[in-house]
Amino acid sequence: MMIRPGELAAIRAGTVDLAFRRWARPRVVVGTRMRTGIGLIEVTSVDRVAVASLRADDARRAGEPSLAALKRALAARSDDPAWRIGLAYAGPDPREALREAVPDADEIAAVNARLDRLDAASASGPWTRETLDLIDLNPTVRAPDLAARVGRETADFKKDVRKLKELGLTESLAIGYLLSPRGEAVVDAGLPAPRERAAREEGTPLPRNIGAPATRALREAGVTTLEHVATRTASELAAMHGVGPMAITRLREAMAERDLGFAG
Repeated sequence: MMIRPGELAAIRAGTVDLAFRRWARPRVVVGTRMRTGIGLIEVTSVDRVAVASLRADDARRAGEPSLAALKRALAARSDDPAWRIGLAYAGPDPREALREAVPDADEIAAVNARLDRLDAASASGPWTRETLDLIDLNPTVRAPDLAARVGRETADFKKDVRKLKELGLTESLAIGYLLSPRGEAVVDAGLPAPRERAAREEGTPLPRNIGAPATRALREAGVTTLEHVATRTASELAAMHGVGPMAITRLREAMAERDLGFAG
């Protein structure tokens, strides 16, 4: 179930708690928890509704400007039933805490056992350590470029990196990946000595949904965190090639979640 970034922010703030969709059959059930850019969103209800029965309060709770706007949004695929989905913010993604949890020797052994099982299940042979090492040595490099270095298709490479992310070993950035502190500990445990790495950037990473052109433009200007963004005016950022209105909107939303705003 796709939810727009602005709606996610409103769900987290508690100002939106409904969504409406045209589906042949429900694609979520009560209790479903979806991982999103703002954390976990839980489905609290799923009910079939008649569009004619909707009221202005439904539109308000769905973040729509008016009942007419909500009905226009539901006009497409009118042969499919309309569904009212209750939504609630259910807390941060548990993988965030896992990424920061540096494992002890027993945990590292358990992670390595899991990596061995992933390698054994792969039709193309062992890949987990190679991928961890590739990301560690090439942070913030685009996934297609990383995949090309090891002769893999980008889609398959990304799918495997998501498995490492589930274990709390990697972090996805707007462009490329980083090893998490947990991932670094696992990699270092297999080396003769801990690897030398650049110091981690202090602050909140740029949101992934601003797009690669905007991310590149901001990085080139030394703007690599939301705290850096907050030192610039919106017009200053909009003047950068690649930073369009949508990127500005999503930066504004991401900063608002942390009580930040553009300078000026």
